[in-house]
Amino acid sequence: MALAVEILGLLILAIIAAIVIVVNGVKIVRPYEQAIYIRLGMFIRVLNPGFNYVAPLINETVKLDLRTQVLDVPRQEVITKDNSPVNVDAIIYVKVVDPKKAFFEVTDYRAATVYLAQTTLRSIIGDMELDEILSNREKINLKLRDILDEATDQWGVKVDAVEIREIDPAPKVKQAMEEQTSAERLRRAAILKADGAKTAAILNAEGEKRSRVLQAEGLRQAKILEAEGERLAIILESQGEAQKLRILSVGASTLDTKALTVLSLDAVKKLGEGQATKIVLPFELTRLVEGISDYVGGVRTIPERQISNPEEIERTVGKADVILGPIPTQEELRRDMKELEVAMAQERREAEAIKAGTRISLDKDRE
Repeated sequence: MALAVEILGLLILAIIAAIVIVVNGVKIVRPYEQAIYIRLGMFIRVLNPGFNYVAPLINETVKLDLRTQVLDVPRQEVITKDNSPVNVDAIIYVKVVDPKKAFFEVTDYRAATVYLAQTTLRSIIGDMELDEILSNREKINLKLRDILDEATDQWGVKVDAVEIREIDPAPKVKQAMEEQTSAERLRRAAILKADGAKTAAILNAEGEKRSRVLQAEGLRQAKILEAEGERLAIILESQGEAQKLRILSVGASTLDTKALTVLSLDAVKKLGEGQATKIVLPFELTRLVEGISDYVGGVRTIPERQISNPEEIERTVGKADVILGPIPTQEELRRDMKELEVAMAQERREAEAIKAGTRISLDKDRE
């Protein structure tokens, strides 16, 4: 009975050992991994993602991550070509493309890549001046990536990108750079300020010149228009006086001595109706009395001379066209006045537009 129990225990142990051995040969590889399969110190093959079964007890598997990895290049001090100390650090993006090489060709591809990046970065920065380093960061990134990618290709590692994270000059160098930048900005500000003052002075002078020209032009136009109006008024007044005299001469040419005497008496009557205490007669009173006596008494024969023929009237007082000249009608006068008003309004609009344009130009130059 004891023997049977002992045999049963051994059998159970054998079954458990067999299960352990079988389970030991099962290898599960994740989708982003590959595994190196080594049997008795010899490379057999690369295990792909998924379920894999290998010979138990005598195998060894090493899993490698195929995802892009971020490696930090430690901060280091580098002396530039112009002897300026600079602290530089970077970030490297790498991934394993050949697991066999990454495992067998290098002890630790991560550390090897970081150390190689440090030395390469020191070499690149040492061949450049400080200003060139600060202004050509992208160029440094590309050059460093190309060198690292070529060197790590034999390790089965690909360098996707390299980014310089920080370029920090020494404190004294940084202070000198800030002073230089400040001085440069002050110089540019002084130049811009002087240029702006120059431009403003030129524009002010140009605006004043245009203003004076416009004022002189406006004064000239005003004088021309005033002279034109005075000339037109004088012409119209003279034509009116000439027409009045002609009408009076035509009407008076048919009057006889009796009619003149009656008109003279009527004039004397109007003078007597006034409020003045003195009356000045513009002709001799004896002549008036003589005319009245002749008209009333009929002592003397009064010759009468009438001019009724238009040709005789024109020979006596002259032709109407010659005396009066062309008399403008009311429509012509209104048209002339309207044209003058339109011309003056146009001149005012042009002057205002030029002033406004000058003001806008000055405002833009000030801005």
